[in-house]
Amino acid sequence: MARSHHRKKHKEHLRVFKDKQDINYTSVKSKTKASTVFAIAGALVGFAVSYFATQGELVWIAAGTIAGTLAGYFIGKKIDA
Repeated sequence: MARSHHRKKHKEHLRVFKDKQDINYTSVKSKTKASTVFAIAGALVGFAVSYFATQGELVWIAAGTIAGTLAGYFIGKKIDA
C-alpha cells in the first residue's frame, strides 16, 4: 500500500508563501488597546510622582494615581482613534 504521508510535498518552495498570503492584516485586531496600556502606565507614573512629591501621604498618593490613570486612559483613547 502506498504511503503518501512519507512522500516529499510537491512545490515545497512555494508552501512558505502560502501563509503570508492567506492572512488579512487589516482584519487582525490587537489584543490590548492603547488606552489600557496607557492607563496602567499612567497609574504607575502618577503613583510614583505623588509618592515622592508628598513623602508618602496616602490621600495624595491616591489622588495622583487616579489622575495618572485618567490622563493615561484619555491619551490612549486618542491614540486608538
